[in-house]
Amino acid sequence: MRIRFTFFAFAFVLSASAFANRGITPEDYFAFQSINDAHISPDGKQVAYVVTVIDQAKNRRNSSIWLVGADGKSAPRRLTADGVNSNSPRWSPDGSRLAFLSSRSAEAATPGAETPRPQIYILHLDGGEAQALSHLKNGVTVAQWSPDGKRFVALSRTGPSDQVAASARKSDVRHYKHISYKFNDTGWFDDKRSHIWVIDAATGKENQITSGEEWNDTDPQWSPDGTRIAFVSDRTGQEFENGHNKDVWVISAEGGPLARISDHSFEDDLPRWSPDGKQIVFAGKTARRQFPKLYIADAKGGAPSRLVAEESDLIPSDLHWGPGANELRFETGFKGTTHVFRVDLNSQKVSPVTSGERAVRGFDMNERAGIMTYLANDFQHLDDLYAANLDGAGERALTHLNARLWSGLDVARVERLPYKSTDGWAIDGFLVKPIGWQADKRYPMILSVHGGPAGQYGVDWYHEFQVYAAKGYAVFFCNPRGSTGYGQKFERGITNNWGGMDYQDVMAGVDAALKQNPWIDQSRLGVTGGSYGGFMTNWIVGHTDRFKAAVTLRSVSNFISDDGTRDGAYGHEDDFKGFLFDDFDQYWSASPLKYAKNVKTPTLVLHSDNDYRVPLEQGEQWFRALKHYGVTTEFVIFPRENHNLTRTGEPKHLVESLNWQLYWFDRFLNGNGEAKAPDAL
Repeated sequence: MRIRFTFFAFAFVLSASAFANRGITPEDYFAFQSINDAHISPDGKQVAYVVTVIDQAKNRRNSSIWLVGADGKSAPRRLTADGVNSNSPRWSPDGSRLAFLSSRSAEAATPGAETPRPQIYILHLDGGEAQALSHLKNGVTVAQWSPDGKRFVALSRTGPSDQVAASARKSDVRHYKHISYKFNDTGWFDDKRSHIWVIDAATGKENQITSGEEWNDTDPQWSPDGTRIAFVSDRTGQEFENGHNKDVWVISAEGGPLARISDHSFEDDLPRWSPDGKQIVFAGKTARRQFPKLYIADAKGGAPSRLVAEESDLIPSDLHWGPGANELRFETGFKGTTHVFRVDLNSQKVSPVTSGERAVRGFDMNERAGIMTYLANDFQHLDDLYAANLDGAGERALTHLNARLWSGLDVARVERLPYKSTDGWAIDGFLVKPIGWQADKRYPMILSVHGGPAGQYGVDWYHEFQVYAAKGYAVFFCNPRGSTGYGQKFERGITNNWGGMDYQDVMAGVDAALKQNPWIDQSRLGVTGGSYGGFMTNWIVGHTDRFKAAVTLRSVSNFISDDGTRDGAYGHEDDFKGFLFDDFDQYWSASPLKYAKNVKTPTLVLHSDNDYRVPLEQGEQWFRALKHYGVTTEFVIFPRENHNLTRTGEPKHLVESLNWQLYWFDRFLNGNGEAKAPDAL
């Protein structure tokens, strides 16, 4: 039977690739399977991870926990039940149990019942159903086993209103005293704050060990002996007054006084214990907007920290101590890729562990078994799970989540296109040819500008670029100054210069793409981008008429009103070297709205009605200004969505956003007067 099945699978792939290949569509998003949060079992033989799929009929994402052998020789198997979301799998130290978070509850089906909150569930791997352990009123957001497997450290939110029934409250107004009172992902703040609980793994008995109404406690980490917990918190009382002074603290697992470990006046975070429990490494800053550096401090506190890897010009994330006592590992973006890097603590030398034209994320290590796992994607593939030796050798794929879908698709490739900006700075550009490209034909090109600006484009997966290429468009994108992955000097090259040299960088890239690829029709150029990319889209069409169509998503148009209404109050003083009210003219001069009278390019404005990062009024102002000046423009508002529409929005909205973009480019780059908007009846 195994031989017959293998032959059938081979025949299916062959026939699909030979007869059914097509370009990627927006609707393919509904079929994508995504993977995250993989963790190796204590014996190094298995890996637990989360798979998320789309339920198109219910317009939601469903997550479940799966298990696969670390040797890559067995097929993955699902562990958690269908119909309920489960995530954050964590192995017990002896490997006999798997804890995870889930909001499954019998009360979920009761009309009028409060929405169930995620709680800790424990699944015994020798059989049986998962059992709820925690019962915290506001649920659990993070949970980690103690080293002896007898307790959990958990994060949960709590506040004064928990003590009062909703029906007994005198008022339903929102009342604020701090300058920060909302956040894009979570909306309007309530009185609840994130704090640390220790929960007995056998009985579920809960003990809250931190508290406070003026700060959140995050990222709890057990000491190797299980007696202490390190965590991150801004205990200055200024967290909601635009504070920038998070610190690393240590507290007894039983509760009690705190020891401050970090010693900087700016953000310190990512605490990780040394194997012997005597030291803690953390990422710290000694100035605002500085790239974080790695520091090591005595775990008892009270002693100065010492800088390690002084010459590193990378932004560390997902920090680990190990393997061994003399090595650290972290993830970072680097010149259009994302990889795992190591720091030798003896030499302070920083070097990559993984390599290749791809993005590597979510790594885990098991020193005893000598393996590491990580997720990796590239321009032609979504993430899969991989295992390798600790030095990165011997890589093997453990999952092939979207293999059947890929077998029927013609997927575009990306080429690096490095070039020099107008002042000689080296810039990384990337070009995607249309699907079915032919040398004797001319094609329209779409310029896409990434968000941030502290972010990067590169060689990993971008659904929208595949969709553009499938519709016959070339795609050009680049990393202008302001982008990460190229060092702090490059990232801060945008300071006091939004719309200046970053604009020059982008336009020099367009010129380079056109010069090197005469098959691109320079009379049919489109431009798009979201957030900072939306700002740059607005800026571009206000400073040149080279583009025949523009789609601007969640875009900044007026820095003056944006700074007063966004979630990060007055958040651009570092970019403009001054506070809004001290240099009003500079903020206005950097606002695309000032130049709306110059715009000739037909522009589609896409925005979300719950966007607190770049509020809806920014899109409204841009749309109305363009209408005032007679520009062909349309305005589309996505209900219930926030700034992350194109990443975590409702599946149907995410797909529809892509279709709106295609409608506009088809209409104005292809000259299709019959192009129909996605909401056309």
